[in-house]
Amino acid sequence: MGLSAVPSTVNRPPTTGRRWVMLGLATVGFALNFWAWALLSPLGPRFKDDLGLTSFQQALLVAVPVVVGSVGRIPVGALTDRFGGRVMFPLVSAVTIVPVLFLGLVGHTSLAALLVGGFFLGVGGTSFAVGVPFVNLWFPPERRGLAIGIFGVGMGGTAISALTTVKLVERWGLATPFAVTAVALACYAVVAVLVLRDAPGRTVPAGSLSRRLAATARLPSTWQASALYAVAFGGFVAFSVYLPAYLGESYGLTQADAADRMAGFVLLAVVMRPVGGWLSDRLGPVRVLVACLAVVAAGAAVQAFTPELMPLGTVAFLAMAAALGAGSGAVFALVALLAPADKVGSVTGVVGAAGGLGGFVPPLVMGALYGALSSYALGLAALAVVALASLLFTATAVRRAVHAHRQ
Repeated sequence: MGLSAVPSTVNRPPTTGRRWVMLGLATVGFALNFWAWALLSPLGPRFKDDLGLTSFQQALLVAVPVVVGSVGRIPVGALTDRFGGRVMFPLVSAVTIVPVLFLGLVGHTSLAALLVGGFFLGVGGTSFAVGVPFVNLWFPPERRGLAIGIFGVGMGGTAISALTTVKLVERWGLATPFAVTAVALACYAVVAVLVLRDAPGRTVPAGSLSRRLAATARLPSTWQASALYAVAFGGFVAFSVYLPAYLGESYGLTQADAADRMAGFVLLAVVMRPVGGWLSDRLGPVRVLVACLAVVAAGAAVQAFTPELMPLGTVAFLAMAAALGAGSGAVFALVALLAPADKVGSVTGVVGAAGGLGGFVPPLVMGALYGALSSYALGLAALAVVALASLLFTATAVRRAVHAHRQ
């Protein structure tokens, strides 16, 4: 069969109220799955001490769920195009419960068990590739930047993990945050089955998964957005999983203090994501991305010199958080603009994978560099260079692609 799409339902415009209900449910599901996805990061320093891990092993521990959740977005995004968010959201949430309970009950006693549990915990990270195509179809083109940006607020699930995990462990034991998260995921899966619905007029693409992914890979917009998301969201993920270790090593902060500061970083990025989408609806995603990447390059260059945490270091990190959050929202405003409607899930899967992989590499590099040089300066300098190169790419090749699309 060909790659043409066929309508799955009669094309009736949804009511505004129903759109926002579906967006709200999708955002909650994204947040809960991201909460589960990020459970190991705040406990990284604890596992390092308890199990005698090296800096590289600690970085590997928190990076494994990131890479699995990232690569998994490619098939999950394509499956969402085929089966819809109504099926995929409760399915992903239910599957994620298994590694959460494993890690909380028996999988935290050795590095090998943690890596196995972390591998399957990555399923929670694939929820992003479910939500973007689901939300995209509920909203008209001129409002998709804002809508997808609001959905992106769900990445604040990592902040929930940062704010609660260590405190729950210290008060009630190591299993507690995992048990709480598992219950929340189970409740959401039930609600999603009962309430969540795909947008009227959703098209079901024909053809095999491999053929649809091959068609997606041939779209230039897929790789342009992937490169930019690897920097924007990848930078966010890298800081959200490695910032506690960085602040502890560079500034001598306690685990709880470092986790709270990481939560502040995440929350600002989360708030700025819908702002980036909203600005992209009005100014265009190219302008927003250029501005955001300039801020990231400047902030990383400043932090490479490890300034005093107050005020300069804090300002640099908060500026990068705001820019990375807004930039992530702008990338998916770009996807909503350029991707064909029946391939948004597949494109989202590839782009989301690039973003997650962009977050997988830096923690490993930072851990290795610190182990060899006892300094993070080189890694932060590399981030500044990458952000600057991405800015130039956006201002040239991506700008031309958007201009050609609008003609």
